Amino acid sequence: MHTANQVIPVALVNQPALMTKAEIAAELRRDLSTVDRLRSQDASFPKPLKEGTARQSRIYFVRAEFIAWLNRRLESRGEAA
Repeated sequence: MHTANQVIPVALVNQPALMTKAEIAAELRRDLSTVDRLRSQDASFPKPLKEGTARQSRIYFVRAEFIAWLNRRLESRGEAA
């Protein structure tokens, strides 16, 4: 939580906002397995950033890439209708 007087390191100011897989699922109002299915079936789904090298390492998604992907899907919905 940020407070009015909190100082954010300069190195972090220009970094992209990241989202977890759980946050992506919540935004889509779906479960984690749906996010996994989208990742495997939709080549345009944003590629994750992995925190470590272990198979169980947490993955993150760049929020701007997720929003752009979602907007493209919404735009294509209008074209198909």
